[in-house]
Amino acid sequence: MENSDHPLLHWIPNKLIEKEGEVYFEWIYLGDKRYLDPFFEETLVKCADHPDNLKRFKVVSSADNLIDWAAQLVSAELKAFVFHVSRCGSTMLAQSLAVSPQNIVIAEAPIIDAIVRSELFDLDKKRVLIKAVIALLGQKRFPDEKNLIVKLDSWHIFEAGELRSIFPELPFVLLYRNPAEVLKSHSKLKGMHMIPNLLPSKIFGITNKEIEEIGFHQYSAVVLEKYFQAYFDFQQKDQNVLVYNYKDGMRDILEKVIDLINDDYYIEEIDQMYERLKKHSKNETNVFSGDSFMNENLAMDLSRVNHLYEKLEQKLSGQLADRN
Repeated sequence: MENSDHPLLHWIPNKLIEKEGEVYFEWIYLGDKRYLDPFFEETLVKCADHPDNLKRFKVVSSADNLIDWAAQLVSAELKAFVFHVSRCGSTMLAQSLAVSPQNIVIAEAPIIDAIVRSELFDLDKKRVLIKAVIALLGQKRFPDEKNLIVKLDSWHIFEAGELRSIFPELPFVLLYRNPAEVLKSHSKLKGMHMIPNLLPSKIFGITNKEIEEIGFHQYSAVVLEKYFQAYFDFQQKDQNVLVYNYKDGMRDILEKVIDLINDDYYIEEIDQMYERLKKHSKNETNVFSGDSFMNENLAMDLSRVNHLYEKLEQKLSGQLADRN
């Protein structure tokens, strides 16, 4: 069956629900909405008032239903996972790639995070579910769609080994940035992962005792330490990883990712992707003029995270020299 004939075309799972010991997935109808917003959840909000989503009874399924249905729909080819330490250009990269109608770009889909962090499934079922949900989100809904790129949440770097076991051949792109710049960005508006207890601290390998000892401000630096250590460890043991520093310039990073996708883009599409870099990542109506950081005191000790950053830089520089 072609996707155009399938009753689930434009339907995707968007919520994981546990009720009375049973696990269900709630589905949402997308209509003609492409994933063009900076974050996947913004697209879902825009779809909420579609008549099919306002009916009294929601569309729900079991995990097994979801897995079976995913096999019935044709999906775009998964080309890369994008990992990031936050505030390091990943949203800009995703927004630029999404300009091309040949690309489906999923940016931090809550349903992926819900399954990755769920303890409701055994490991084998979780692996199958992750593949099935990504396939459903990446279903070919429009004629030009060919490539699927998934930008994960920043804390999914701690699941990189498990994700590698599910997708053994998939390129993993790791984006990072000077720690002080990341933390200065968060000092203006903190992401949820930088505030103690908004996400379970065990995700980052931080104990409750450590939280008490380090305090509120230092917590952000410690989270970033954990990210950089995970980056260093993973790129050391995995051969299919591409690691890019924001300081290298987003145009250069975008060019490398376009090469990685290895598709036959029209020159106009590539020009439009580069043009998107000139706009603000989270609001394309505003011109991006670069980050403006004051010389504010971050009130935290960056010695450990800076050491890990420099260690990663040295490792990557050595690898580059070896290749040349």
